[in-house]
Amino acid sequence: MGVFTKEAEVSTPLPPVKAFKAFAVDIENLMPKVAPQTIKSVEVLEGNGGPGTIRKITFAEGHGLSHAKHKVDVLDKDNLVYAYTVMESDFFNKKIEKISYDIKFVAAADGGSTVKVTATFYTAGDTEVTPDLMAQIKEASEKRALVMKAIESYVLANPDA
Repeated sequence: MGVFTKEAEVSTPLPPVKAFKAFAVDIENLMPKVAPQTIKSVEVLEGNGGPGTIRKITFAEGHGLSHAKHKVDVLDKDNLVYAYTVMESDFFNKKIEKISYDIKFVAAADGGSTVKVTATFYTAGDTEVTPDLMAQIKEASEKRALVMKAIESYVLANPDA
């Protein structure tokens, strides 16, 4: 198994506590509401939203994927840290064993947040990281970013959400 990491920082006008609530705590309710063309449903299979919770995300028809299962590893409301592992997905296609995300919400000078994301990819068996695999990961990351942007827009338009 190989391991490689990608890091990113994303800015949002949402203050850190509101961003954490939207992108970590309320994500299972917001994703299908704001991006029904991408996310058909999010079902909690086990747990209460905190560490150990397993969610099944069912993608909309035509999205290119059928589902993914996420396990919440950390949900730290005091330090605004959220970590989860994608442990099953047809995206993996026997090339990826799992993907772990560590996300930290930090206050930005403009009143918004900087969302710091570290994604660690664990390849299956002796799978090599090829340009094709990296292109697939980039495409999936771009689709994920569109859903996050839809959540951000919804929260900005519905401040009491």
